[in-house]
Amino acid sequence: MPGTEYIKIPQKRVGALIGSKGEVKKTIEKATGTYIDINSDDGAVDISPREDMEDPLGVWNANHIVKAIGRGFNPEVALKLVDDDVYLEIIKLPLLIGKSKNALARYKGRIIGKDGKTREIIMEMAEVDMAVYGKTVSLIGHIDNIMIAKEAIEMIIKGSRHKSVYGFLEQKQNELKLKEFKSIVGIHDDKIEFKDGIDFTEEDFQ
Repeated sequence: MPGTEYIKIPQKRVGALIGSKGEVKKTIEKATGTYIDINSDDGAVDISPREDMEDPLGVWNANHIVKAIGRGFNPEVALKLVDDDVYLEIIKLPLLIGKSKNALARYKGRIIGKDGKTREIIMEMAEVDMAVYGKTVSLIGHIDNIMIAKEAIEMIIKGSRHKSVYGFLEQKQNELKLKEFKSIVGIHDDKIEFKDGIDFTEEDFQ
């Protein structure tokens, strides 16, 4: 049986974690088979397993759901992490750009884009959820999709033009679609052959 985990979220996000009349907290506890104790004064959160917990990953999942809410996601999106195939990735911007407040604001602005356009394009094309909060950019999604979105964000931080980033995302989107198609039809190499003798390669799908 997993033990209790202790994490801390920004005090400003405690209300989102608790929810109206405690509904968010109750929903997370029910979905993960855990007890969650929240200190409203400092954002400290204790997560412990229920005796009848069925999923051994329940505490781990609850931990990540709480972290996601703490990083700016709304609870509905954070609860996607109940699925064992959905992951949370937290990018700590100071590790990439330094501690300058001006640089932090500038790069967050580039990642979000005018009227949120860049953020929306990354989310749509990489098929992830994204939250930009404090000094972090966080992603929720399947691992392949998260890696694509993360690379796009790193391209922006390294100075790539938005147009180049969008082109990269379009290419990766096509690659994922082809990979999904090949998985469905049971093809494991780079060549797709049809009965009429016409051959197609990956480039034909891009």
